[in-house]
Amino acid sequence: MSIKRVNAGPRMSSAVVHGNTVYLAGLTADDTKADVKGQTKQILDKIDHFLKEAGTDKSKILSANIWLTDIGTWSQMNEVWDAWVSPGNTPARATVEAKLANPALKVEIMVQAAL
Repeated sequence: MSIKRVNAGPRMSSAVVHGNTVYLAGLTADDTKADVKGQTKQILDKIDHFLKEAGTDKSKILSANIWLTDIGTWSQMNEVWDAWVSPGNTPARATVEAKLANPALKVEIMVQAAL
């Protein structure tokens, strides 16, 4: 089976396609001055972009992992997530509190999707 890498760099790829599955890297916001809602929106836009580039879309997301630097912002992140996620196609999901690589980051999201 072939492997297709999207936006491959020396450390990681933004997405990897293997078989009928797309694996996205953990994605973060570019504008780290944004609040949790703003960062979540930026990340979900990136997810849409990389899924499209890989040949699929958010209706085919299988699972999602979400990391928040403050679990107290869970409802704020969910406001944006709930407005974005494909109705009737919600993925398996886990959300946890964790320190992220850059202290200005508030959210990181990683998804896997079917082609």
